[in-house]
Amino acid sequence: MRINIDFQQRVMLQTRAQPWVDSPAKGVQRRMLDRDGAEQGRATSLVRFASDSYFPEHSHPGGEEYLVLEGTFSDDGGDCNTGTYVRNPVGSAHTPFTRDGCVIFVKLCQMDAADQKFVRIDTTQEAGWRPGPVGGLSVRSLHEFGGEKVALVRWQPGARYDLHEHVAGGEILVLDGTLADEHGTYPAGTWLRMPPGSQHAPFSESGCTIYIKTGHLGGAGGEVDR
Repeated sequence: MRINIDFQQRVMLQTRAQPWVDSPAKGVQRRMLDRDGAEQGRATSLVRFASDSYFPEHSHPGGEEYLVLEGTFSDDGGDCNTGTYVRNPVGSAHTPFTRDGCVIFVKLCQMDAADQKFVRIDTTQEAGWRPGPVGGLSVRSLHEFGGEKVALVRWQPGARYDLHEHVAGGEILVLDGTLADEHGTYPAGTWLRMPPGSQHAPFSESGCTIYIKTGHLGGAGGEVDR
């Protein structure tokens, strides 16, 4: 299966308008955003677990990264409530399940094998949030390795960021509120993938919170003016 795998192309999806598609596991459905391969291939998805559903024990040959958007997602390491960010590195294994149901944003097979750090962060706690690079922004760094940077960013109403370039690409999931730039308007649930070398000047009139990952789609060098 191949979905949105040309990383030189800009992709914008209103994920809440996409249908849920059944996975091989009973009670587990997905909205597939990009995908290259079978069940253990590279993928970016929203995954919805019904109450008392689970995946059998499995390994992650390319690593796993996820953010819990709704409910509580659990595995051998414990419970992850709404707002928890997790990275399980290349070669890790677990048996995920949920008691009451949940929705997660998950990325598979997109990690450097040398990045062996397990990460579990409760982003609902104020500790770790810092002032952003411009007024009206707050940043919660989640992970950095090589050129890859992952963070949550809160935008206060009226906040604006100057034109800047994503040399090695960028990816955004709007978690709440509305983000905009010169290319369009992105309400909550929008997934945006920007190719290497793309530029934009984002802003938010009403305020928003976004997940953002940069430096992971190729290109030479890191971020400019980020």
